Amino acid sequence: MIKIQDRIQKKFEVKYDYSLYFSHHIFNKENRLLADVLRTEEAQATKVMVVVDDGVALAHPGLATEIATYFQHYADTATLCGEVLQIAGGETAKNTFEYITTIVDAVDQHGIDRHSFIIAIGGGAVLDAVGFAAAISHRGVRHIRVPTTVLSQDDSGVGVKNGINHRGKKNFIGSFAVPHAILNDTIFLSTLSDRDWRSGISEAIKVALIKDRSFFTWICENVSALKERDLSTMNHLIYRCAEMHMEHIATTGDPFEQGSSRPLDFGHWAAHKLEQRSNFEIRHGEAVAIGIALDATYSYLIGLLEESALQTILDCINGLGLPLYDERLDEQILIGLDEFREHLGGKLTIMLLEELGKGIEVHVIDHQKMIKAIEYISTYTRINLQAS
Repeated sequence: MIKIQDRIQKKFEVKYDYSLYFSHHIFNKENRLLADVLRTEEAQATKVMVVVDDGVALAHPGLATEIATYFQHYADTATLCGEVLQIAGGETAKNTFEYITTIVDAVDQHGIDRHSFIIAIGGGAVLDAVGFAAAISHRGVRHIRVPTTVLSQDDSGVGVKNGINHRGKKNFIGSFAVPHAILNDTIFLSTLSDRDWRSGISEAIKVALIKDRSFFTWICENVSALKERDLSTMNHLIYRCAEMHMEHIATTGDPFEQGSSRPLDFGHWAAHKLEQRSNFEIRHGEAVAIGIALDATYSYLIGLLEESALQTILDCINGLGLPLYDERLDEQILIGLDEFREHLGGKLTIMLLEELGKGIEVHVIDHQKMIKAIEYISTYTRINLQAS
């Protein structure tokens, strides 16, 4: 007879293996990389569905034809199902269920299953949306990411998170799903606007400030090359930043963020709220730059960070042409602290800085000191504008 206090308990682990590849012109039929990634042990060619950011399609007008030609060339390996599906780029992709429904409908129409692949080509928002649609279709269709912006190649595209915005909150609905592979293609960086080129650098500043002082120093030393769009310099930044993100995910013991700590979101509590308050007019990377400036300044004001270190951070961000302040950064931004805690669950955990390359987590934020931090970066920005 079963007793009330009886239970059956088992423990199991799931091993994940995912790779990030660096290449150039992956849809050139002479480049076998994608075909090799898609190759399976099954006798027949695997089905593939491709979804592309409409901004990428506009910047690369021959892309859909090139993709179709590529799959015709490698027909023994993979079959392209239907035409390349275009969805809106930027946060528009994440602000509605419309595109999720469109992708799921296409999965059903083409008979895409767990042995098939969904390839997403685009910036971080499109990768988030397509990844979420793949994760909820058949409880998980294999997903390949082709990030096309600096920010998605060095940060969001190499992670394990997917999601969309809902109820005015960033990533309120989503999932953790490890991509089958990520393919960084340098050809997509050439058509980025200066604004999108710069904004992705903020994620590299973020991870360098909390983990690797030498990398942060390298960024500061290469401000001019990065701002002037030197591709080899940018490729080094993307590689090191992506490497550090993937290392954190693989080695910290909390890849799916079950705890209250999320160190890679340094500067993000304010960034997420600022994006929402601007109706996503502010790019994610721009908001992160402001969030880094804010939390670094707060770290200084509470006695954690030396003033000289703070000035180095602010000068680096400013030198790259990234924003440090926005008029929507006011005391209302503090609502973001509660939303950040709610998103993670548990107690509030915010990453601050105690020196360049070394972060420290705190669980209490002095609201008045944070308001003074806002005033500090506002003054810094005004002085620099007058000087220029």
